[in-house]
Amino acid sequence: MKQYENKLGIKLWAEEDRPREKLLLHGRRHLTDAELIAILIGSGSKTETVVDLSKRILAFYDHNLTRLGKASIQDLSRFKGIGEAKALTIMAALELGLRRKEVPEDEVTHVTTSGDVYRYMHHTFANLNHEEFWILLLNRSNRVIGKFLISKGGQAGTVADPKIIFKTALENNAASIVLAHNHPSGSLKPSESDDKLTRDMVISGNLLTLQVVDHVIFANNRYYSYRDEDLI
Repeated sequence: MKQYENKLGIKLWAEEDRPREKLLLHGRRHLTDAELIAILIGSGSKTETVVDLSKRILAFYDHNLTRLGKASIQDLSRFKGIGEAKALTIMAALELGLRRKEVPEDEVTHVTTSGDVYRYMHHTFANLNHEEFWILLLNRSNRVIGKFLISKGGQAGTVADPKIIFKTALENNAASIVLAHNHPSGSLKPSESDDKLTRDMVISGNLLTLQVVDHVIFANNRYYSYRDEDLI
């Protein structure tokens, strides 16, 4: 008898062991990560239950949901039993979970320190495997009046156009600007282009009476602030 014939399909399991039924009976807190992912995937195969498939995926990412959250559609589709539709479902669910953690923007309305910027923008950059450049626009009371994506690129970097930054700030009647971008490499050390952009932005902002108050670099749950380093 083949090995898979010794395995019980989920429909033959005790009801309390089925992920969906377990969720209904006991609530979401009683489910393991693998069982929650199994509900997303929906079905396994003749040779593998959906829970076993979920366990295999989690094991590949060292049971680290943050690592799993960085997986692409192509990465997930390499697992036997995971097609594009199931990969998209997993990615969408993990992204929703990440967004749920975000502090509502109307609760963090004032930005006066680099720590405020980090708390406000941290989840924007979490799990990105490419670089993005954002700006925060502040009014004269340091209240956030807007958050805008300026550019995004690959792992090596992205190009932020000062003209677009200042145009966005002026159109929204900003009094000051905070620059923010991430380093997918995990290094917090500013590049030469980071330094040049910061210098140019500060000089141009002063001419326009539109102060650049900080440039914050995000990497692996840490940050680097030009203002904290007295470079602005």
